[in-house]
Amino acid sequence: MWKPAGPLDLGLVLGPLRRGAGDPTFRATRDGSVWRASLTPAGPGTLRVAVYGGEARGEAWGPGAEWLLERLPELLGSADDPSVFVPRHRVVAAARHRRPGLRLTRTGLVLESLIPSVLEQKVTTDEAYRAWRLLVRRFGERAPGPAGVGERPMWVMPAPRTWALIPSWEWHKAGVDDKRASTILRAVRVAARLEQAAGMAAEAAQARLEVVPGVGPWTSAETVQRSHGAADAVTVGDLHLPGIVGWALAGDRHADDEVMLRLLEPYAGQRHRAARLILLSGHTPARRAPRMTRGDIGRL
Repeated sequence: MWKPAGPLDLGLVLGPLRRGAGDPTFRATRDGSVWRASLTPAGPGTLRVAVYGGEARGEAWGPGAEWLLERLPELLGSADDPSVFVPRHRVVAAARHRRPGLRLTRTGLVLESLIPSVLEQKVTTDEAYRAWRLLVRRFGERAPGPAGVGERPMWVMPAPRTWALIPSWEWHKAGVDDKRASTILRAVRVAARLEQAAGMAAEAAQARLEVVPGVGPWTSAETVQRSHGAADAVTVGDLHLPGIVGWALAGDRHADDEVMLRLLEPYAGQRHRAARLILLSGHTPARRAPRMTRGDIGRL
């Protein structure tokens, strides 16, 4: 159990860990609880979290149960301090006021954020979510406890060795090109070294991740935002984020990374939180260009 000092919104805190509505490792239920299936250093585990009277309570199953329960407070943002954030723009201040329960999660697990982030490189989110869903269900294992049974069981993502043994045609069937598949294969070969990065400062962890060919600043930032709760790890190299930040803070829908980083300078140390609040504000420019074309190499 953990009782935060202020409001706690499970959907906002844990939402970034969900890779689409069909994510087999994540489930939000009608009673307001959130279920996660994870591969921990102690083995697979399932965690159920719910908030009652301002207190977060967790239940867990499987070999990784104790590991998950010990880290429940950090998962829910105990290591994050939203009070240090000072809004410098009206749109940011309004978004923060409307969402007082936002905290930055810290999973302490690197690969479970790195692999789906690699899958999201240079493709639509729908394509990436589909690939994650298919690969986890095909090569993962059922989640321990009640979440792993029934008509819609949850799944734990594959272990590093299992990822390494996935045949090339299975990557192809899931719509994953050789470049992204090769990046994941290189990452799982040094899985132990990458998981050690969970105990490092966020910047040092990003540097270690980027040693893996195919992992650049975009992917490393997306990873440590989740694994470390990195408040300053702003995502660069994104197709849409610079324009959204530029529009919200300066009315510039054509802003690039350089402009975005300049606009976020007043939030140094908290740039990811600022960008997250801007995204939550809904203050985005109207879409003019068509969405990125969806491809499916699995049909070729």
